[in-house]
Amino acid sequence: MGEDSRLAGIVALAQGMAAARSSRDVWRAAAGGACRALGGSFAALSVWERDLGRLRVLVNVGERAEGEQEFPDDETYPVHQFAEITEFLHERWAGGGEPNAWVETAQGPAAGRRPGYVHQRVAALRRRGRGCCVVAPVVQHGRAWGELYVARPVGAPVFDRGDADFATVLASVVSAGIAQSERLEEVRRLAFTDALTGLANRRAVDAHLDEAVERHRREGVVVSLVVCDLNGLKRVNDTRGHAVGDRLLERFGSVLSLCGAMLPGALAARLGGDEFCLLAVGPPADEVVKAAGELCRRSSELELGEGVACGVASTEDPIGPVHSARRLFRLADAAQYRAKAERATRPVVAGRAGPDDPVVRLADEPSSEQTPERRRFRGRP
Repeated sequence: MGEDSRLAGIVALAQGMAAARSSRDVWRAAAGGACRALGGSFAALSVWERDLGRLRVLVNVGERAEGEQEFPDDETYPVHQFAEITEFLHERWAGGGEPNAWVETAQGPAAGRRPGYVHQRVAALRRRGRGCCVVAPVVQHGRAWGELYVARPVGAPVFDRGDADFATVLASVVSAGIAQSERLEEVRRLAFTDALTGLANRRAVDAHLDEAVERHRREGVVVSLVVCDLNGLKRVNDTRGHAVGDRLLERFGSVLSLCGAMLPGALAARLGGDEFCLLAVGPPADEVVKAAGELCRRSSELELGEGVACGVASTEDPIGPVHSARRLFRLADAAQYRAKAERATRPVVAGRAGPDDPVVRLADEPSSEQTPERRRFRGRP
């Protein structure tokens, strides 16, 4: 393989990883780009899980053998079975050397390897119909992150020392691409996360709610929103200090997360200040109201604060057509306002009413009833 083709392979690998938009896309681009650059038929990218003492395969690309999945759930290998892995994972190069790649063949140890190794890879190569492989450590911040593995079929030219050196270069490109992807992922996470509670923030809620309402319009999926206001936060801040107030917000955030877990896939978020919400897509309205009731109960048991005012709005209830996220939010917010005004210890649900409990409506909705109660509880613009 000439220098020009190898340079082209490096560029293609870097560009492919840079264009990826998710972790899985990054892994696929890394393994696929390295496989093409080295003229392989199969490639895998694995990560070292230090706490578990194993390599976990993230992706398999190319000509997969029977049982090999593109994104396996549980393909792992204990590192103690691979002497060469154990060496590089324990910082063999820490004294000044480099984590160079090496070659294995289906016939046994490659030239230059000292005897005594138990090559589990040899058996794996034979079992999967592959003739040889090159293995390159992937290093992050001076520590082993995982490995890049590229194989060729039986009958194809065996990788040589030059291929191993080139694989070492490709592993460095992969490392840089993964580091960049992780940085971008962290930036995206921070952009949609509340720093104090670790919950989603208002930006995340807006994005998810828009998508959810669009799904409701297309598919009829049930979308429910719980908006809640933490009672007594100002009193805590004024009398005990903002550090204690922050502790109340954190504890309530944990309670909200716990109750949100009752609803599969629900998003728990802090909207700002003392306002929080749960967004559920799919679960029936009754299940959402039940989770909101549990939230009210658990919040009343916190040693700080004065419970929570909770309003619920669901497309499954008689609230009229929901064509926008704004309308569902306003209905849930109006219900929360009434719960706050009445010091309710249970959720107020838009579209539902008991004998002495007026239905929550928005002030700009047409209705044959013009009651003082209706004029009182207006949704926020």
